[in-house]
Amino acid sequence: MSNDLPLSDDLPESPPDSMLRRVLLAIGVTTVVSGAAQAVNPGLVLRLLSAKDNATSRQLFGTVGMFMVIAGGTVVHGLLSPVRQPIVMLWCAAQKLGAAVAVGSGVKRGVFSKLALLVAAFDLLTSALAALYWSRLRRG
Repeated sequence: MSNDLPLSDDLPESPPDSMLRRVLLAIGVTTVVSGAAQAVNPGLVLRLLSAKDNATSRQLFGTVGMFMVIAGGTVVHGLLSPVRQPIVMLWCAAQKLGAAVAVGSGVKRGVFSKLALLVAAFDLLTSALAALYWSRLRRG
């Protein structure tokens, strides 16, 4: 039976520390913290975004907060790993792009105030940074 998994000595080491890596690490940590806050107190976030605050929206925002914790934690874990993990950055870029589109759509539909466009812009920027870092990891 063949084992196609590389030995630990064959795995590419993580890239040297860079400003981009540190920025993405900070964003990952911030995503965990803000997601946890949103999961615990979704009503606060809904009020900040001038969104309807009811049981349904609190449940949905709390669930989104839980997924933010998981997505941010995955990014932090991937960036702190001693092994290059470009796939983590690819999915981070996709998740942040999706979040930017979803929040922008919510503003367009009148669900969130225009203040939420700052969140969408930050997610879009994060998506671009994650895609750039993914590209750098892929090049080796």
